[in-house]
Amino acid sequence: MSQEIVFTDRVRIYDTDAQGIVHYAGYYRFFTDAAEGFMHDTLGISYPLLDEKTWFVVVESEAKYYKSAKLGDELSVVLKPKLLSPKVLRFDFEIFVRGAISCGGHITQVSIDKRHWKATPMPAEIQEKINALSKSKSRRIKLKRRARQGKRR
Repeated sequence: MSQEIVFTDRVRIYDTDAQGIVHYAGYYRFFTDAAEGFMHDTLGISYPLLDEKTWFVVVESEAKYYKSAKLGDELSVVLKPKLLSPKVLRFDFEIFVRGAISCGGHITQVSIDKRHWKATPMPAEIQEKINALSKSKSRRIKLKRRARQGKRR
């Protein structure tokens, strides 16, 4: 069973085109904000800088669009973390508007040593926390806190 973490977000003007419909790149902001919120709020870990020498870089991303989200829509962003190896973490996403799926996708990240720009195992603490979530009997965690709105650390 995979643990699901649910964030709420809202479509902002900068996410949309001139017609007020979310631009395809806007969905990646929702993905990234949910990933950052998960790492910080659920695991208590900095993101994408994991520590003074290790960080995550995105090596693959995908999004499939089903139904347009529009300016002002409240979104439920469902994140499912998957530890693929000690060096690779994947987040699967589903974005819902009023209960209907709007977009689904994933981002895959590799933990790297930022001094040498080479893949390295992520800190054991992160691996342990993600593995514990995947073994949890609770299927869904709903976070009251909204995903961060356009702010980066």
